[in-house]
Amino acid sequence: MWELFFLRPDAVTALEDETVQKILPRYIKVVRDELPANFQILKKIEFKPKKNLTNQQLWKIHDELMKDFYILKKKLDEFKVEIDDLKTPRFSLLDLKIHLVKEIMKSCELCEWKCGVNRLKGELGFCKVGNECIISSEHIHYGEESYYVPSFTIFYWSCTFSCQYCQNYTISQRLEPGIVVTSEHLAKRIETRREEGCRNVNFVGGSPTPHILWILQTLKHCRVNIPTLWNSNMYMSEKSMKILGGIVDVYLTDLKYGNSRCGLRLSKVPKYWEVVTRNHLIAMRQTEMTIRHLILPNHVECCSFPILEWIAENIKDKCIVNVMDQYYPCFKAIEYPDINRRITREEYQRVLEKARELELNVLD
Repeated sequence: MWELFFLRPDAVTALEDETVQKILPRYIKVVRDELPANFQILKKIEFKPKKNLTNQQLWKIHDELMKDFYILKKKLDEFKVEIDDLKTPRFSLLDLKIHLVKEIMKSCELCEWKCGVNRLKGELGFCKVGNECIISSEHIHYGEESYYVPSFTIFYWSCTFSCQYCQNYTISQRLEPGIVVTSEHLAKRIETRREEGCRNVNFVGGSPTPHILWILQTLKHCRVNIPTLWNSNMYMSEKSMKILGGIVDVYLTDLKYGNSRCGLRLSKVPKYWEVVTRNHLIAMRQTEMTIRHLILPNHVECCSFPILEWIAENIKDKCIVNVMDQYYPCFKAIEYPDINRRITREEYQRVLEKARELELNVLD
């Protein structure tokens, strides 16, 4: 049925592309149902709960079980075992991750704001997401990279950034109310869309980070095999990055600024460069990755070039890079003289040539 959904000719053969096959080989196999998605493997790793365990002890158990996860994943990837032949325990590593996220939310530090509010009691921090799963919309998306479409995309409400030029500012800055949904509902929607031919489930926003609990619960209820995309600004805490290990099949990241000064000025977040580069290095060790860089006008020297150079030095052979030229001034961009226009053809060509000069895996 997939052909019914392919509105873009480039999507039809995208999985055959040499670069895509080199960087995203496991993603392709999960799309084709040749291998299980990571979250389905987590459900096969048994967790034996005991009374009166401290959070520190639970994290230690988590780290030990993650070793078991990678061992089992390797066996599955080498076709030494079949996931359908494995028993599903009463409590799994996925259940443990859900429990740990609930503990984190009691004094929330899912993102680097680390607000410390008790979200399970409805207290609100920077993101204003309390104890309910709130989305803006969910639909089949055709505008992502060719090898990701058709993508079943869930747009979560709110964001951990305040980008002054955000194109989705009504969602990210909470100017629209959002829709409260259950994890069971979203799981059924994922199952339906997968059966209809979607290649993946794409968690985005806003930002998916404040909604990690419900995303994990959704995947717990989800019965189909489908790769997960974590479409994110990568401002998660280190604890959240540990939780996402074994959940995410592909990180679809947004690397915006080449320094923390621009991050603070234009997205109002502290320690941008330190946090986001740290998380990219963690993500690289966990799974496959596509990095997007949206070129900003007048930010080629301070942002685009340092970003590309950092990628070349640290994760060059582990990611596809999508150099994006579709910036247009939106939201409050008119208040910032450096970004109140579209980028020029020259700016785009300079960044693209730099990426090719560094021999990055640039998306054509």
